[in-house]
Amino acid sequence: MTDYGRPLSFGLSLDPTAGSLERTRRLTRLAEDGGLDHLAVQDHPYQPAHLDTWTLISSLSADTQRISFLTDVADLQLRPPTMLAKAAASLSVLTDGRIQLGVGGGAFTEAIASMGGTPRRGEQMVAFTEESLGLMRQALAGATVRLHSPHHSVAGYHAGPVPPRPVELWLGAQKRKMLAVTGRSADGWISPLNIYVPPHEVPARQQIIDEAATAAGRTPQSVRRVYNVLGVIGAGGQDDHGLVGDVRRWVDTLTEWAVVLGFDTFVFWPVVDPEHQVAIFATEVAPAVRERVEAVRKER
Repeated sequence: MTDYGRPLSFGLSLDPTAGSLERTRRLTRLAEDGGLDHLAVQDHPYQPAHLDTWTLISSLSADTQRISFLTDVADLQLRPPTMLAKAAASLSVLTDGRIQLGVGGGAFTEAIASMGGTPRRGEQMVAFTEESLGLMRQALAGATVRLHSPHHSVAGYHAGPVPPRPVELWLGAQKRKMLAVTGRSADGWISPLNIYVPPHEVPARQQIIDEAATAAGRTPQSVRRVYNVLGVIGAGGQDDHGLVGDVRRWVDTLTEWAVVLGFDTFVFWPVVDPEHQVAIFATEVAPAVRERVEAVRKER
C-alpha cells in the first residue's frame, strides 16, 4: 500500500484539434466553474489537425481566472529546453503562476524527424531528457545557464523573467530508465493513460521512482504522481474505454488509486459526451474522492 499523503487535485484533458476549438472553450469554462484544478493539453505538433499546444494554452488562459494549465506532455525533442522554460516563465507571469510543465523525451521519432527535429532513442534520449530538466530548472530560477555536452550546447543564457510561483517539471515516463530520471530529477511523474499503464502495473513503476528519489537524497513524497484516466462515467463504455461505471464506481476506484497506488492527481479524458461527463466529474466524482481519501487518511 502506497499513499504519499499529498493533497489531491483533479484535471481535464482538452482536445487540441482545431475543429473542436469551440467545444474546447466550453469545456475550459465548465472545468473552471466546476472547481477543477488543472487543464491539460497534449503536445503532438506533427498532427496536422492539432493546434500548437502553447498557442492554445495561451489563448485559453486569457479566458480563465483560477484554473492552472499543463502540457501533457511537451515534446523536448521539438522544443529546446531553454526556450520551453522561457515560454513557461512568460506564461506564468501573464497568468499569475497558473502554469506547470509536463515534459517528455519524445516517443515518435519519425514524426519528430518529419518536423526537422533530431530524433533520439534509448540511452541518448534518456540522457538528453535528464540534462533538459536541469537546464529548465536553472532557467526557471533566473540563473545563467551553461552546458556543453554531447546533447546540449548552451553558452551562457541569462534567464528570466522569474515566474511568480514555481513552475514544476513533471516528466512523462513509462520505462525503467525514464522512471529513474523522474525520481532523481523531476517534480512529478505523469503516467500514460490508464489503458497503457493499467493499475496492476503501477506499483512496480512507483517503486522505481521511489528508489531513484531516495538514492538522490530526495523523499518519495516530494514527487507528484499524475494519472491520465480515460473513461466513461455511466453506462455505454466499451472494453477499450478505460474506467467505465457509475459515479460510485469512479469514486471507489479513484480513492483506491490514491491511497493504494499513490496517485495524487487525476486528469480525466472523457470518451463520450465530454460536456456532460466533465460536469459529473467536477461536481460529483472529484468532491466525493477528496472526502473519501481524507476519511481514509484520518483512520490510519
